[in-house]
Amino acid sequence: MIFGNMKYDHYGRKRKTKKTKGEVYVKYTPPKFSEYQPSETYASKRAAETQLYKSVPLTPRTEGDGKRESPKYTGDYVIGIGQLHKSNAVPVTNSKYAKEIAEMY
Repeated sequence: MIFGNMKYDHYGRKRKTKKTKGEVYVKYTPPKFSEYQPSETYASKRAAETQLYKSVPLTPRTEGDGKRESPKYTGDYVIGIGQLHKSNAVPVTNSKYAKEIAEMY
């Protein structure tokens, strides 16, 4: 088992560092700076082909304070809402279905 640092052996003596063998690389020198020359890319060609559409002009609201009325059911097909199981709300369309839902408990 190794405890502590790998530079020291298990008796506490410092180990010699081994020099790596293999290829020796020269120091990296970056290439000379050259000014960026933009070329026409595929993306720029496709962007030139697309059509530009005018946006809708913004007009100030004139109707009250801008709040909408909440949607409400105004028909006569649904007579109520029944609850089958826990939070399962079911629309009731006639009295026969209302009785069936009531007997399911």
